[in-house]
Amino acid sequence: MSEGVAAEFRALYGSGPEGVWAAPGRVNLIGEYTDFNEGFVLPLALPQTTVAAVSRRGDGVLRLHSRDVPGDPVRLDPAALEPGAVEGWAAYPAGVVWALRAAGHPVGGADVHVASTVPTGAGLSSSAALEVVTALALNELYGLGLGRQELALLAQRAENAFVGVPCGVMDQMASACATEGHALHLDTRDLAYRQVPFDLAAHGLRLLVVDTGVSHALGDGAYAERRAGCEAGARALGVRALREVDPARLPEALGRLTDETVRRYVRHVVTDNARVARVVELLDAGDPRAVGPLLVEGHASLRDDLRVSCPELDLAVEAAVTAGALGARMTGGGFGGSAVVLVAEPAAEEVAAAVTRAFLGAGFAAPRAFPVVPGAGARRLV
Repeated sequence: MSEGVAAEFRALYGSGPEGVWAAPGRVNLIGEYTDFNEGFVLPLALPQTTVAAVSRRGDGVLRLHSRDVPGDPVRLDPAALEPGAVEGWAAYPAGVVWALRAAGHPVGGADVHVASTVPTGAGLSSSAALEVVTALALNELYGLGLGRQELALLAQRAENAFVGVPCGVMDQMASACATEGHALHLDTRDLAYRQVPFDLAAHGLRLLVVDTGVSHALGDGAYAERRAGCEAGARALGVRALREVDPARLPEALGRLTDETVRRYVRHVVTDNARVARVVELLDAGDPRAVGPLLVEGHASLRDDLRVSCPELDLAVEAAVTAGALGARMTGGGFGGSAVVLVAEPAAEEVAAAVTRAFLGAGFAAPRAFPVVPGAGARRLV
């Protein structure tokens, strides 16, 4: 893919790029809506990536182009960038330039051409892949010397402050720091992380992603409302963040909350943090099959307490488990997007077919199911 993107760059801009970089999307195995509560998550990088061919410009002009979006390059002045000034897909790389410059890093003009195999709107962090690949390329080209965690935080700032989506840092950290064959056990408070071996094939297992085809967008206010509710819960309980609530004392904490919506949000976050810890224990013990019920439990919490699921996601999980999957749950921000399914290798095709039959029987469009393995994090290709 890198050669094709480089050739397209040359045809578009009249000369070859200085380099080509890639950053993956991610699927989150467990730990949803915990990242902005300074909690724990367990994502893995997808094999699908966003690839960027990039060169510096000496005239202070930023030009952005995507193979996947019709039209000419978007032409911008880096010095004039401000939140809300750029719309559509270009807001993500432009936001990275803005965040780098706002942090005092001497980033000037650039020509950028991107192409992506990360499904958009599927809850698989296509936006984080675009941000991280832009940040990595500019970091190298401009000799900024920033580490992966710093790049992830700047990419998150681009999405929070420039694009206007109040996401946590999980997506950007997974894209920047994950390694092949592992899940990333991340503490989102201090960004400490550990690579947890996740070799499903060795255990006769497969991980499927079921893209429901339902548009997934976090910028419509629902995500922000849940974040605000979690922050209200932390204030009411007198803690800095909900990660400080001891799962063993959750009933007592819930009894102190008067707002039923806030109570549901708190219950989800505290129990999902506990689920992350349990899944990591099982993987470290070499027992990934036992992870399945925790996925189902996590989906029920997202559906009933956080209320971020939708009929298509609920049906995907129900049909997969009924057909013999070890476990399944929605992944990502919800309101559409994808489900993740843990299944024994011999049953994978039948489980995927059963989900499709269930969708068609319910009058939904057929979903897209595909296997994933833990891929590599962001890297230079050329």
